[in-house]
Amino acid sequence: MRKSVVILFSMAVVLAGCAKQSVQATYDKQTGYIESFISTQMSEDATATLTRNGGAYRVTLHDTMDPTRDSLQWGQRVSLYYGCFALTSAKLTTANLVATNLKSLADQAKWTLTDESRFKLDTLVLNGALVQGLADGLVGVQPGDEGYILFTGKYGYGKSARGTIPALSALAYYILIDEILPNE
Repeated sequence: MRKSVVILFSMAVVLAGCAKQSVQATYDKQTGYIESFISTQMSEDATATLTRNGGAYRVTLHDTMDPTRDSLQWGQRVSLYYGCFALTSAKLTTANLVATNLKSLADQAKWTLTDESRFKLDTLVLNGALVQGLADGLVGVQPGDEGYILFTGKYGYGKSARGTIPALSALAYYILIDEILPNE
């Protein structure tokens, strides 16, 4: 009996190790997608900049970093338009759009919504309530910034599915920053 328990325990440890390796392999593959996407964006826009913070990458298109403008810091609020995509390759497609407050993106994805009130500026507070990758990517954005925040599932929802977002999903947020608002 005791020998059976030891064997079962050993098998469970091995299976858990294999599952952990499988999840890491998924995150590694997602990192490759992210790096390829970034490379494409940077080669298409000579003024684009790349910022890495924690587990997030932010590509700011047509960057004009202006030290006189406010930049988003922890605890502040930001108003923005966004489109959230599940990143399943090195390209974003409207088929992978999982959330947005931009009517133009919803139209491109051929979403039919009866409630169009969701298509308005959204205000977020940069705090621990946001998924880690999004929070890391938003630090330092400035009014007028347009770009992408990308991160692997490790910095997203991990092994949990959330609404239309599958478990272990890498996410890419297309962002248009309107305004940085003071702390509440």
